[in-house]
Amino acid sequence: MLIRRERADDIAAIAAVHRSAFGAHDADGEPAERTGGAPESTGTPPESTGATSERTGAQSESDRADPPEVDLVARLRSDPAWIPTLSMVAVEYRTVIGHVCLTRAAIGPFPVLALGPIGVVAEHQRTGVGSALMHAVLGAADALDEPLVCLLGHLDYYPQFGFVPAARLGITPDDPSWVSHFQVRPLSAYDPRITGEFHYPEPFYEL
Repeated sequence: MLIRRERADDIAAIAAVHRSAFGAHDADGEPAERTGGAPESTGTPPESTGATSERTGAQSESDRADPPEVDLVARLRSDPAWIPTLSMVAVEYRTVIGHVCLTRAAIGPFPVLALGPIGVVAEHQRTGVGSALMHAVLGAADALDEPLVCLLGHLDYYPQFGFVPAARLGITPDDPSWVSHFQVRPLSAYDPRITGEFHYPEPFYEL
């Protein structure tokens, strides 16, 4: 398996990854697992990750067929928050089987990173692909002297990558309902003066 940066010809394959990862599957702790609330979210606010969320009848059948993560990645890619060097794919035998991205977010006046979505195609979940993506993207962010990565995520999964409750570092999400599962990963360039309210890139709030 190879982990590398996203390329232009990966866009359709990345959409297919999230379509598979966030469909009606159970990943038993892999990043794609979620049940519609913060306890199972994967770096995106609960409103953006609900597997059971209702779609309106005014939407097309194709819209209803896609989980919101597919649209989220497309919106992020055209947003100023997008960082091409921090959108990474897992490739096996020339097939994209996983994807993760970090995008520009903020804690008060401080620029930080938001993680998500991260997804692995259903048939490759529970094989270490999600962990490999996490290690790769966090290492890349560290090499770029980014100070901090934030996410909403499973409390039993993300601590293995160095994530801690954000409140310990004086950081809070801008939605109080996210507090229990809001986590941060300090990197080498972390500055303890980075405290205050976290804000995701705007596409996270548009879904």
